[in-house]
Amino acid sequence: MSTRRFELADSPLFVAEGIFAAEIVEECRRRGLLAGAYALRRPRGATFLRRLARDLAEQRKGPQVLLRRGVALLRTEPAVLRRQTGLGAEAARGREVLRRVAHLLAAGHPARR
Repeated sequence: MSTRRFELADSPLFVAEGIFAAEIVEECRRRGLLAGAYALRRPRGATFLRRLARDLAEQRKGPQVLLRRGVALLRTEPAVLRRQTGLGAEAARGREVLRRVAHLLAAGHPARR
């Protein structure tokens, strides 16, 4: 694992996205930078189908490999969500996350006031 400096400058808010974003929740909270931390909770079947369609369209690997990989990811998704919430992220649906982030932007970053 590597590290690098991240400058917020005058930005009122930053968004960390991705499967490893929950890894920085506690440190952001400790530094007073955390306004919210969310892990997307999506219907697993829909995620499976979107991922499969994307990977097939991009011809990343053969269809059988993509199906096996997709099913494996489908099965591990609840554990991934549990891990992210265990690290301090709140499970929420996409629309709810967008609504909360819009509210944060409108109100200014509460942790930096």
